[in-house]
Amino acid sequence: MNLPALLLFEGFLFIVLFGGLSLLRRERLSGKFALEAIAITGVASGFTALTSVATHPILFFILLYLITLRVRLLVDLGNFFAQRGQFSSANRVYALAEYLWPDQTSRLIVQVNQGTVRLQQGALDEAITIFNNVLQIASEGYLGVKHEAAVHYNLGVAYRRKKMEARAVFEFNAVLDTWPVSEYARRAEAALADTRNK
Repeated sequence: MNLPALLLFEGFLFIVLFGGLSLLRRERLSGKFALEAIAITGVASGFTALTSVATHPILFFILLYLITLRVRLLVDLGNFFAQRGQFSSANRVYALAEYLWPDQTSRLIVQVNQGTVRLQQGALDEAITIFNNVLQIASEGYLGVKHEAAVHYNLGVAYRRKKMEARAVFEFNAVLDTWPVSEYARRAEAALADTRNK
């Protein structure tokens, strides 16, 4: 197999595998992701075919991965800072991720993490607003169950901190309905048990 054809095959396989992961996470398939991957694959394959410069398949895969998943990689970096209490750094990284043309799912994932940081900082009203906005858009199928469960759980925590117990209970139950075998569900069950024991 010649190198341009190999790059085309590799790009196609990348789209199928990473697009398939979206389905496993119960997220809507991203047309933007597919178009970006097709464009990058076409440019790399065409460049290799038209010039004598060989594009190494592993280097091509890394480039394809970094470009198409840039927003999610930045979210992971922002989460790294947030877990260490470096909230201003986390917020800067999330803001950068929002400027790099994310698809709808990635944009929502950024917002979930921004809301979580606001919650950790004690800005409860801001966190509640962000989480409710995310849930409105998530109903269209853009957000996977992991992130939707996280939103419901964190929203429940925010409501509990604001002494809005009925809403907190509703959100903790929503976690159990969304993803009953998750870490968020275990935490939600513990929060509901606390409510019953009061």
